[in-house]
Amino acid sequence: MIYNGLVWLFLLGAYTVSIQIHKPDNDKSHLIKSLETAAKEQLLDKWYPLTVDQDDGGFYSEITYDFKIGEHQNKMIVTQARHVWTNARAAEIYSTNKNYLKIALHGFEFLRDKMWDKELGGFFTLVTKRGDPILNTGVVKTAYGNSFGIYGLATYYGVSGNTEALELAKKTFYWLEEHSHDPVYKGYFDAMERDGKVLKRTEETPSTSAVGFKDQNSSIHLLESLTALYHVWPDPVVRERLNELLLLIRDRITTEKGYLTLYLQPDWTPLTFVDKSKEEIKKYYNLDHVSFGHDVETAYLMLEAEEALGHKDDAITLKKGKKMVDHALSHGWDDQLGGFYDGGYYFKGDENPTIVNSDKNWWSQAEGLNTLLLMSDYYPDDSLAYRKHFDALWEYTQTYLMDPKYGGWYEWGLDGRPESKTAPKGHIWKAAYHNFRALSNCVALLKKSGN
Repeated sequence: MIYNGLVWLFLLGAYTVSIQIHKPDNDKSHLIKSLETAAKEQLLDKWYPLTVDQDDGGFYSEITYDFKIGEHQNKMIVTQARHVWTNARAAEIYSTNKNYLKIALHGFEFLRDKMWDKELGGFFTLVTKRGDPILNTGVVKTAYGNSFGIYGLATYYGVSGNTEALELAKKTFYWLEEHSHDPVYKGYFDAMERDGKVLKRTEETPSTSAVGFKDQNSSIHLLESLTALYHVWPDPVVRERLNELLLLIRDRITTEKGYLTLYLQPDWTPLTFVDKSKEEIKKYYNLDHVSFGHDVETAYLMLEAEEALGHKDDAITLKKGKKMVDHALSHGWDDQLGGFYDGGYYFKGDENPTIVNSDKNWWSQAEGLNTLLLMSDYYPDDSLAYRKHFDALWEYTQTYLMDPKYGGWYEWGLDGRPESKTAPKGHIWKAAYHNFRALSNCVALLKKSGN
Protein backbone atom coordinates (compact mmCIF):
# COMPACT_ATOMS: atom_id res chain seq x y z
CA MET A 1 0.00 0.00 0.00
CA ILE A 2 1.36 3.41 -0.98
CA TYR A 3 0.56 6.22 1.43
CA ASN A 4 -0.13 9.66 -0.04
CA GLY A 5 -1.49 13.10 0.82
CA LEU A 6 0.11 15.73 2.99
CA VAL A 7 -1.04 14.70 6.42
CA TRP A 8 0.42 15.13 9.85
CA LEU A 9 -1.02 12.09 11.60
CA PHE A 10 -0.41 8.50 10.69
CA LEU A 11 -2.15 5.67 12.47
CA LEU A 12 -0.90 2.15 11.82
CA GLY A 13 -1.71 -0.44 14.44
CA ALA A 14 -0.76 1.08 17.78
CA TYR A 15 1.50 3.80 16.39
CA THR A 16 0.55 7.47 16.19
CA VAL A 17 3.22 9.77 14.76
CA SER A 18 3.27 13.55 14.64
CA ILE A 19 4.84 14.92 11.46
CA GLN A 20 6.17 18.43 10.91
CA ILE A 21 5.94 19.31 7.22
CA HIS A 22 8.99 21.08 5.76
CA LYS A 23 8.72 23.32 2.74
CA PRO A 24 11.24 23.61 -0.10
CA ASP A 25 14.16 25.96 0.58
CA ASN A 26 14.71 28.17 -2.46
CA ASP A 27 17.39 30.39 -0.92
CA LYS A 28 20.82 28.91 -1.66
CA SER A 29 22.61 30.26 1.40
CA HIS A 30 19.80 29.11 3.66
CA LEU A 31 19.78 25.68 2.01
CA ILE A 32 23.52 25.32 2.58
CA LYS A 33 23.07 26.30 6.21
CA SER A 34 20.28 23.76 6.73
CA LEU A 35 22.37 21.00 5.15
CA GLU A 36 25.39 21.95 7.26
CA THR A 37 23.27 21.89 10.42
CA ALA A 38 21.84 18.52 9.43
CA ALA A 39 25.35 17.14 8.93
CA LYS A 40 26.97 18.55 12.05
CA GLU A 41 24.56 19.36 14.89
CA GLN A 42 21.81 16.90 13.93
CA LEU A 43 24.05 13.99 12.91
CA LEU A 44 27.73 14.02 13.83
CA ASP A 45 27.17 15.62 17.23
CA LYS A 46 24.62 12.93 18.08
CA TRP A 47 26.83 10.03 17.04
CA TYR A 48 30.20 11.15 18.37
CA PRO A 49 31.67 10.77 20.90
CA LEU A 50 28.63 8.83 22.19
CA THR A 51 29.33 5.73 20.07
CA VAL A 52 33.04 5.50 20.92
CA ASP A 53 33.57 2.34 23.02
CA GLN A 54 36.27 3.42 25.47
CA ASP A 55 36.22 0.06 27.26
CA ASP A 56 36.72 -2.46 24.45
CA GLY A 57 37.68 -0.34 21.47
CA GLY A 58 35.89 0.46 18.26
CA PHE A 59 32.34 1.74 18.27
CA TYR A 60 29.08 0.69 19.85
CA SER A 61 26.71 -0.89 17.36
CA GLU A 62 23.18 -0.57 18.72
CA ILE A 63 22.01 2.95 19.50
CA THR A 64 18.45 3.46 20.72
CA TYR A 65 15.94 5.85 19.17
CA ASP A 66 16.78 8.47 21.83
CA PHE A 67 20.55 8.05 21.42
CA LYS A 68 21.45 5.81 24.31
CA ILE A 69 23.70 2.74 24.16
CA GLY A 70 21.63 -0.35 23.33
CA GLU A 71 21.93 -3.98 24.40
CA HIS A 72 23.22 -5.71 21.25
CA GLN A 73 26.87 -4.86 20.76
CA ASN A 74 28.48 -7.37 18.41
CA LYS A 75 30.66 -5.43 16.00
CA MET A 76 30.72 -5.81 12.21
CA ILE A 77 33.60 -4.80 9.96
CA VAL A 78 31.28 -2.83 7.64
CA THR A 79 29.99 -0.54 10.38
CA GLN A 80 33.27 -0.24 12.26
CA ALA A 81 35.08 0.79 9.08
CA ARG A 82 32.30 3.21 8.16
CA HIS A 83 32.78 4.93 11.52
CA VAL A 84 36.47 5.31 10.69
CA TRP A 85 35.59 6.74 7.28
CA THR A 86 33.02 9.16 8.71
CA ASN A 87 35.40 10.58 11.28
CA ALA A 88 38.26 10.80 8.81
CA ARG A 89 36.03 12.69 6.40
CA ALA A 90 34.79 14.92 9.21
CA ALA A 91 38.42 15.62 10.15
CA GLU A 92 38.98 16.90 6.61
CA ILE A 93 35.91 19.12 6.62
CA TYR A 94 36.18 20.43 10.18
CA SER A 95 39.95 20.64 10.27
CA THR A 96 40.12 22.78 13.40
CA ASN A 97 38.33 20.09 15.41
CA LYS A 98 41.01 17.55 16.28
CA ASN A 99 38.58 15.18 17.99
CA TYR A 100 37.48 13.59 14.72
CA LEU A 101 41.04 12.51 13.90
CA LYS A 102 41.40 11.08 17.39
CA ILE A 103 38.17 9.12 16.99
CA ALA A 104 39.29 7.85 13.57
CA LEU A 105 42.56 6.67 15.12
CA HIS A 106 40.60 4.92 17.86
CA GLY A 107 38.56 3.11 15.20
CA PHE A 108 41.63 2.24 13.14
CA GLU A 109 43.26 0.59 16.16
CA PHE A 110 40.24 -1.66 16.62
CA LEU A 111 40.34 -2.67 12.95
CA ARG A 112 44.05 -3.43 13.23
CA ASP A 113 44.02 -5.17 16.62
CA LYS A 114 40.67 -6.98 16.68
CA MET A 115 38.97 -7.20 13.31
CA TRP A 116 41.99 -8.18 11.21
CA ASP A 117 42.75 -11.92 11.26
CA LYS A 118 46.39 -11.99 12.31
CA GLU A 119 46.67 -15.69 11.47
CA LEU A 120 45.06 -15.96 8.04
CA GLY A 121 44.62 -12.38 6.92
CA GLY A 122 41.50 -10.52 5.89
CA PHE A 123 38.92 -8.87 8.11
CA PHE A 124 36.48 -10.93 10.12
CA THR A 125 32.88 -10.07 9.32
CA LEU A 126 31.67 -10.14 12.92
CA VAL A 127 33.28 -10.00 16.36
CA THR A 128 31.96 -9.66 19.90
CA LYS A 129 31.95 -6.36 21.74
CA ARG A 130 35.40 -7.25 23.09
CA GLY A 131 36.66 -8.15 19.63
CA ASP A 132 36.58 -11.96 19.73
CA PRO A 133 35.82 -13.45 16.27
CA ILE A 134 32.37 -14.97 15.75
CA LEU A 135 33.04 -17.91 13.46
CA ASN A 136 29.74 -19.81 13.38
CA THR A 137 27.95 -17.52 10.93
CA GLY A 138 28.62 -19.62 7.81
CA VAL A 139 30.23 -16.70 5.99
CA VAL A 140 33.26 -15.66 8.04
CA LYS A 141 34.72 -13.12 5.62
CA THR A 142 33.37 -11.17 2.66
CA ALA A 143 34.72 -9.03 -0.13
CA TYR A 144 32.04 -6.50 0.82
CA GLY A 145 33.28 -6.23 4.40
CA ASN A 146 36.93 -6.11 3.40
CA SER A 147 36.15 -3.41 0.86
CA PHE A 148 34.87 -1.19 3.65
CA GLY A 149 38.03 -1.92 5.58
CA ILE A 150 39.98 -0.52 2.63
CA TYR A 151 37.61 2.45 2.33
CA GLY A 152 38.01 3.49 5.96
CA LEU A 153 41.75 2.86 6.08
CA ALA A 154 42.56 4.69 2.84
CA THR A 155 40.48 7.70 3.81
CA TYR A 156 41.97 7.79 7.29
CA TYR A 157 45.50 7.61 5.83
CA GLY A 158 44.67 10.42 3.43
CA VAL A 159 43.89 12.84 6.24
CA SER A 160 46.25 11.54 8.94
CA GLY A 161 49.35 10.40 7.05
CA ASN A 162 49.39 7.30 9.28
CA THR A 163 51.40 4.89 7.11
CA GLU A 164 50.38 1.92 9.25
CA ALA A 165 46.81 2.45 8.05
CA LEU A 166 47.93 2.54 4.42
CA GLU A 167 49.94 -0.66 4.87
CA LEU A 168 46.88 -2.42 6.28
CA ALA A 169 44.81 -1.18 3.37
CA LYS A 170 47.41 -2.61 0.99
CA LYS A 171 47.41 -5.94 2.84
CA THR A 172 43.63 -6.07 2.52
CA PHE A 173 43.82 -5.41 -1.21
CA TYR A 174 46.43 -8.13 -1.69
CA TRP A 175 44.37 -10.56 0.41
CA LEU A 176 41.35 -9.96 -1.81
CA GLU A 177 43.56 -10.27 -4.87
CA GLU A 178 44.70 -13.70 -3.73
CA HIS A 179 41.39 -15.10 -2.51
CA SER A 180 38.40 -13.19 -3.85
CA HIS A 181 39.37 -11.91 -7.28
CA ASP A 182 38.30 -14.02 -10.26
CA PRO A 183 41.19 -14.20 -12.76
CA VAL A 184 38.97 -15.87 -15.38
CA TYR A 185 35.75 -13.86 -15.52
CA LYS A 186 37.04 -10.89 -13.53
CA GLY A 187 35.41 -9.17 -10.62
CA TYR A 188 35.21 -10.60 -7.12
CA PHE A 189 33.42 -13.34 -5.24
CA ASP A 190 31.87 -12.12 -2.02
CA ALA A 191 31.37 -14.96 0.47
CA MET A 192 34.43 -16.73 1.89
CA GLU A 193 35.49 -19.05 4.65
CA ARG A 194 38.04 -17.93 7.22
CA ASP A 195 41.00 -19.04 5.10
CA GLY A 196 39.70 -17.08 2.11
CA LYS A 197 38.31 -20.07 0.26
CA VAL A 198 35.38 -18.92 -1.87
CA LEU A 199 32.10 -20.52 -0.82
CA LYS A 200 30.46 -22.35 -3.71
CA ARG A 201 26.86 -23.43 -4.14
CA THR A 202 26.10 -27.06 -3.39
CA GLU A 203 22.97 -29.20 -3.29
CA GLU A 204 22.64 -28.24 0.36
CA THR A 205 22.72 -24.49 -0.31
CA PRO A 206 19.25 -22.99 0.28
CA SER A 207 17.71 -21.75 -2.96
CA THR A 208 17.25 -18.26 -1.50
CA SER A 209 20.89 -17.99 -0.39
CA ALA A 210 23.24 -15.62 -2.18
CA VAL A 211 26.28 -17.85 -1.55
CA GLY A 212 28.26 -18.63 -4.70
CA PHE A 213 26.87 -15.81 -6.81
CA LYS A 214 28.56 -12.58 -7.78
CA ASP A 215 26.61 -9.46 -6.96
CA GLN A 216 26.18 -5.78 -7.59
CA ASN A 217 26.44 -4.70 -3.96
CA SER A 218 29.93 -5.96 -3.20
CA SER A 219 31.00 -4.86 -6.70
CA ILE A 220 29.88 -1.24 -6.34
CA HIS A 221 31.44 -0.94 -2.88
CA LEU A 222 34.70 -2.44 -4.08
CA LEU A 223 34.57 0.23 -6.78
CA GLU A 224 34.07 2.79 -4.02
CA SER A 225 36.92 1.50 -1.87
CA LEU A 226 39.41 1.07 -4.71
CA THR A 227 38.63 4.62 -5.81
CA ALA A 228 39.65 5.81 -2.34
CA LEU A 229 42.70 3.54 -2.30
CA TYR A 230 43.89 4.68 -5.73
CA HIS A 231 43.75 8.31 -4.62
CA VAL A 232 46.34 7.64 -1.92
CA TRP A 233 48.23 4.74 -3.53
CA PRO A 234 48.27 4.96 -7.36
CA ASP A 235 49.39 1.37 -7.83
CA PRO A 236 49.01 -0.05 -11.38
CA VAL A 237 47.22 -3.20 -10.20
CA VAL A 238 44.76 -1.14 -8.15
CA ARG A 239 44.13 0.94 -11.27
CA GLU A 240 43.57 -2.19 -13.34
CA ARG A 241 41.07 -3.60 -10.83
CA LEU A 242 39.31 -0.26 -10.49
CA ASN A 243 38.87 0.05 -14.25
CA GLU A 244 37.84 -3.59 -14.47
CA LEU A 245 35.08 -3.11 -11.88
CA LEU A 246 33.90 0.11 -13.50
CA LEU A 247 33.43 -1.59 -16.87
CA LEU A 248 31.77 -4.66 -15.33
CA ILE A 249 29.30 -2.52 -13.38
CA ARG A 250 28.59 -0.12 -16.22
CA ASP A 251 28.46 -2.55 -19.13
CA ARG A 252 27.50 -5.94 -17.65
CA ILE A 253 25.73 -5.57 -14.31
CA THR A 254 23.65 -2.54 -15.32
CA THR A 255 20.85 -3.50 -17.72
CA GLU A 256 19.88 -1.70 -20.90
CA LYS A 257 16.85 -0.29 -19.10
CA GLY A 258 19.15 1.36 -16.55
CA TYR A 259 19.03 -0.68 -13.36
CA LEU A 260 21.46 -3.04 -11.68
CA THR A 261 21.12 -6.80 -11.77
CA LEU A 262 21.36 -7.83 -8.12
CA TYR A 263 23.00 -11.26 -8.48
CA LEU A 264 24.82 -13.03 -11.27
CA GLN A 265 26.48 -16.35 -12.03
CA PRO A 266 30.30 -16.46 -11.84
CA ASP A 267 30.46 -15.77 -15.60
CA TRP A 268 28.19 -12.70 -15.11
CA THR A 269 25.05 -14.33 -16.50
CA PRO A 270 22.19 -12.49 -14.77
CA LEU A 271 20.24 -14.39 -12.13
CA THR A 272 16.50 -13.98 -12.71
CA PHE A 273 13.31 -15.73 -11.63
CA VAL A 274 11.05 -13.90 -14.08
CA ASP A 275 9.78 -17.12 -15.68
CA LYS A 276 8.37 -18.39 -12.38
CA SER A 277 4.92 -17.63 -11.01
CA LYS A 278 4.40 -14.40 -9.08
CA GLU A 279 4.09 -16.38 -5.86
CA GLU A 280 7.40 -18.11 -6.55
CA ILE A 281 9.06 -14.86 -7.53
CA LYS A 282 8.18 -13.35 -4.14
CA LYS A 283 10.31 -16.00 -2.46
CA TYR A 284 13.34 -14.72 -4.35
CA TYR A 285 12.93 -10.95 -4.05
CA ASN A 286 16.15 -10.85 -2.01
CA LEU A 287 18.01 -12.12 -5.09
CA ASP A 288 16.05 -10.52 -7.91
CA HIS A 289 14.41 -7.08 -7.90
CA VAL A 290 15.10 -3.48 -8.88
CA SER A 291 16.87 -1.58 -6.09
CA PHE A 292 16.36 2.08 -6.92
CA GLY A 293 18.63 3.23 -4.09
CA HIS A 294 21.56 1.19 -5.35
CA ASP A 295 20.99 2.53 -8.86
CA VAL A 296 21.22 6.20 -7.88
CA GLU A 297 24.17 5.45 -5.57
CA THR A 298 26.04 3.62 -8.33
CA ALA A 299 25.61 6.51 -10.78
CA TYR A 300 27.64 8.64 -8.36
CA LEU A 301 30.22 5.94 -7.58
CA MET A 302 30.94 5.35 -11.27
CA LEU A 303 31.57 9.04 -11.89
CA GLU A 304 33.78 9.21 -8.80
CA ALA A 305 35.80 6.25 -10.11
CA GLU A 306 36.19 7.86 -13.54
CA GLU A 307 37.53 11.00 -11.93
CA ALA A 308 40.09 8.99 -9.93
CA LEU A 309 41.19 7.30 -13.15
CA GLY A 310 41.68 10.68 -14.80
CA HIS A 311 38.59 10.38 -17.01
CA LYS A 312 36.45 13.09 -15.42
CA ASP A 313 33.07 13.47 -17.17
CA ASP A 314 33.60 10.39 -19.34
CA ALA A 315 30.74 10.55 -21.86
CA ILE A 316 29.81 6.85 -21.78
CA THR A 317 29.80 6.61 -17.99
CA LEU A 318 27.93 9.89 -17.58
CA LYS A 319 25.30 8.73 -20.08
CA LYS A 320 24.84 5.41 -18.26
CA GLY A 321 24.74 7.10 -14.85
CA LYS A 322 22.08 9.50 -16.10
CA LYS A 323 20.10 6.59 -17.47
CA MET A 324 20.16 4.90 -14.06
CA VAL A 325 18.93 8.02 -12.30
CA ASP A 326 16.26 8.61 -14.95
CA HIS A 327 15.02 5.05 -14.56
CA ALA A 328 14.81 5.42 -10.78
CA LEU A 329 12.93 8.74 -11.08
CA SER A 330 10.57 7.40 -13.73
CA HIS A 331 9.72 4.14 -11.97
CA GLY A 332 10.77 4.30 -8.32
CA TRP A 333 9.82 7.82 -7.24
CA ASP A 334 6.83 8.74 -5.07
CA ASP A 335 5.10 11.58 -6.92
CA GLN A 336 2.92 12.40 -3.91
CA LEU A 337 5.35 12.76 -1.01
CA GLY A 338 8.71 12.42 -2.73
CA GLY A 339 11.40 9.84 -2.07
CA PHE A 340 12.62 6.62 -3.68
CA TYR A 341 10.76 3.39 -3.04
CA ASP A 342 12.75 0.43 -1.80
CA GLY A 343 12.09 -2.03 -4.62
CA GLY A 344 10.39 -2.86 -7.90
CA TYR A 345 10.08 -5.87 -10.18
CA TYR A 346 9.77 -6.33 -13.94
CA PHE A 347 7.22 -9.12 -14.22
CA LYS A 348 7.23 -11.02 -17.51
CA GLY A 349 5.71 -9.05 -20.35
CA ASP A 350 5.45 -5.79 -18.41
CA GLU A 351 6.85 -2.58 -19.88
CA ASN A 352 7.24 -0.97 -16.46
CA PRO A 353 8.25 -2.37 -13.08
CA THR A 354 5.71 -2.96 -10.32
CA ILE A 355 6.57 -1.47 -6.93
CA VAL A 356 6.95 -4.47 -4.62
CA ASN A 357 8.19 -2.52 -1.59
CA SER A 358 6.88 1.02 -1.23
CA ASP A 359 8.77 1.77 1.98
CA LYS A 360 11.68 4.23 1.85
CA ASN A 361 14.90 3.44 3.68
CA TRP A 362 17.24 6.14 4.96
CA TRP A 363 20.27 5.29 2.86
CA SER A 364 18.46 5.40 -0.48
CA GLN A 365 17.20 8.89 0.24
CA ALA A 366 20.67 10.00 1.34
CA GLU A 367 22.24 8.65 -1.84
CA GLY A 368 19.40 10.20 -3.80
CA LEU A 369 20.15 13.66 -2.43
CA ASN A 370 23.79 13.34 -3.41
CA THR A 371 23.18 12.05 -6.93
CA LEU A 372 20.21 14.25 -7.80
CA LEU A 373 22.15 17.40 -6.95
CA LEU A 374 25.11 16.09 -8.94
CA MET A 375 22.89 15.41 -11.96
CA SER A 376 21.30 18.85 -11.68
CA ASP A 377 24.81 20.29 -11.97
CA TYR A 378 25.53 18.27 -15.12
CA TYR A 379 22.06 18.72 -16.63
CA PRO A 380 20.48 21.89 -15.20
CA ASP A 381 17.85 22.14 -17.95
CA ASP A 382 16.93 18.46 -18.26
CA SER A 383 13.24 17.64 -18.63
CA LEU A 384 13.39 15.44 -15.53
CA ALA A 385 14.23 18.51 -13.44
CA TYR A 386 16.81 16.98 -11.12
CA ARG A 387 17.01 20.07 -8.92
CA LYS A 388 13.26 20.06 -8.41
CA HIS A 389 13.45 16.41 -7.39
CA PHE A 390 16.36 17.18 -5.07
CA ASP A 391 14.31 19.88 -3.36
CA ALA A 392 11.38 17.51 -3.00
CA LEU A 393 13.64 14.79 -1.58
CA TRP A 394 15.22 17.19 0.91
CA GLU A 395 11.71 18.21 2.00
CA TYR A 396 10.76 14.54 2.35
CA THR A 397 13.93 13.77 4.29
CA GLN A 398 13.38 16.57 6.79
CA THR A 399 9.72 15.65 7.23
CA TYR A 400 9.80 11.87 7.40
CA LEU A 401 13.39 10.76 8.12
CA MET A 402 15.08 13.32 10.37
CA ASP A 403 14.16 13.16 14.05
CA PRO A 404 13.42 16.72 15.27
CA LYS A 405 13.43 15.67 18.92
CA TYR A 406 16.41 13.33 19.39
CA GLY A 407 18.38 13.95 16.21
CA GLY A 408 19.70 11.51 13.65
CA TRP A 409 17.70 9.74 10.96
CA TYR A 410 15.06 7.04 11.25
CA GLU A 411 15.80 3.82 9.41
CA TRP A 412 12.59 4.03 7.37
CA GLY A 413 10.42 6.97 6.35
CA LEU A 414 7.58 7.54 8.79
CA ASP A 415 5.06 7.80 5.94
CA GLY A 416 5.31 4.04 5.42
CA ARG A 417 6.87 2.80 8.66
CA PRO A 418 5.69 5.01 11.57
CA GLU A 419 7.06 2.44 14.01
CA SER A 420 10.57 3.54 12.96
CA LYS A 421 10.18 6.49 15.30
CA THR A 422 11.05 4.27 18.27
CA ALA A 423 13.31 1.79 16.46
CA PRO A 424 17.10 1.85 16.99
CA LYS A 425 18.92 4.73 15.33
CA GLY A 426 22.00 2.54 14.97
CA HIS A 427 22.82 -1.14 14.57
CA ILE A 428 25.38 -3.24 12.72
CA TRP A 429 23.90 -2.15 9.37
CA LYS A 430 23.22 1.49 10.21
CA ALA A 431 25.61 4.26 11.22
CA ALA A 432 26.15 7.80 9.88
CA TYR A 433 28.11 7.07 6.69
CA HIS A 434 25.46 7.33 3.95
CA ASN A 435 23.80 10.46 5.26
CA PHE A 436 26.96 12.30 6.32
CA ARG A 437 28.57 11.70 2.94
CA ALA A 438 25.45 12.87 1.13
CA LEU A 439 24.99 15.99 3.23
CA SER A 440 28.65 17.04 3.11
CA ASN A 441 28.87 16.36 -0.63
CA CYS A 442 25.76 18.44 -1.25
CA VAL A 443 27.18 21.35 0.75
CA ALA A 444 30.47 21.20 -1.17
CA LEU A 445 28.70 21.05 -4.55
CA LEU A 446 26.34 23.92 -3.76
CA LYS A 447 29.24 26.10 -2.66
CA LYS A 448 31.16 25.63 -5.89
CA SER A 449 28.37 25.34 -8.47
CA GLY A 450 25.62 27.47 -9.94
CA ASN A 451 22.89 25.30 -8.42
